[in-house]
Amino acid sequence: MKYDFDTVRDRRGSDSAKWKKYGDDVLPLWVADMDFVSADPILQALHERVDHAFFGYSMPLGELCQTLLTRLKGLYGWDVRDEEIHNLPGLVTGLNFAVQAFTAPGDGVLIQPPVYPHFVKDPVHHGRVLVDPPLVEKGDTYEVDFEAFEKAITPRTRLFILCNPHNPVGRVFTRGELEKMAEICLRHRLVICADEIHCDLIFPGFRHIPIASLSPEVARWTITLLAPSKTYNLAGLRCGFAIIQNPDLAKRWKGATLGLNPGVNIMGQAAALAAYREGQEWLNQAIAYLVGNRDFLYRAVPERLPGVRMIKMEGTYLAWLDCRKAGIRVNPFQFFLKEAKVALNDGAEFGKGGEGFVRLNFACPRSMLNEALEKMSAALKLLP
Repeated sequence: MKYDFDTVRDRRGSDSAKWKKYGDDVLPLWVADMDFVSADPILQALHERVDHAFFGYSMPLGELCQTLLTRLKGLYGWDVRDEEIHNLPGLVTGLNFAVQAFTAPGDGVLIQPPVYPHFVKDPVHHGRVLVDPPLVEKGDTYEVDFEAFEKAITPRTRLFILCNPHNPVGRVFTRGELEKMAEICLRHRLVICADEIHCDLIFPGFRHIPIASLSPEVARWTITLLAPSKTYNLAGLRCGFAIIQNPDLAKRWKGATLGLNPGVNIMGQAAALAAYREGQEWLNQAIAYLVGNRDFLYRAVPERLPGVRMIKMEGTYLAWLDCRKAGIRVNPFQFFLKEAKVALNDGAEFGKGGEGFVRLNFACPRSMLNEALEKMSAALKLLP
């Protein structure tokens, strides 16, 4: 069937965090939440689960596990066993579990800013020390400074949290880059926690490679976090997975999460199974539409937002906009929120290298994206 991504659905007045946070007069393009209606097979599966009429305690669906394993094998040639899948209510939960399971207070956690804010703030909240050599800007993209990456590691560094595809800079790391990062981590005996939640949102010409799929040795040191939430816009249904192929790491994970991990929501299970089995047609069309939105931004940003630069995107639907030469003398997030009534994400929250940037979610009807750019352009024209 042909899905409609152009129609604007009114989400104001609903329970949407995206649309409630800043008020009815603000156009929200911030949190990673698509303004697209879910795929029909997902909606049908949820209706059928409601019609079942029982919502008691549930056990993980064996069908969902096998579907996920088949998917990983088919997409990446990655062999995973069912006992290596650990259910989660979400990726942020998984990140925090990894910090608790594989580090102690005072230990170092390695990240690559600018990066998803939970990478920046959550380890510190738990009393860990942030080790944060930033990615390096090179032209219209970012690269890993491997010398700085390794030099930043201290004897107390225990965990590397990898974001791939990278949020917010849009990189899909190459096999060579992943191999080099893995080699350094293994040599320093760092556990790798790979947040790969955007793995299905890859643009043509690029390919996602799970770091754990590089080799059995890398897999022994890696926890991979996955979920259908970004791919199919199911974040509110609380369904995710941790893949742990090392029994020793799995034992530490279980010990740290005992009594704290509620697993997956029964509606999330139903939605995830339908998404993975029957959602590919919707996903193909969604990515094609996102490519159009990305290309629209590539053209429109330099034309309408003078001084603003858009970083090249290889994956995700989150554009990283450099506003440092736009003549904005205050925080650009605050400027666009106040003067344009457009809510973006504040680059400063993404750690080193994020100051002067904003993140823009373009998973929305193109007319909405165009309206946001018009508002932002009008605000910039009023600058002295």
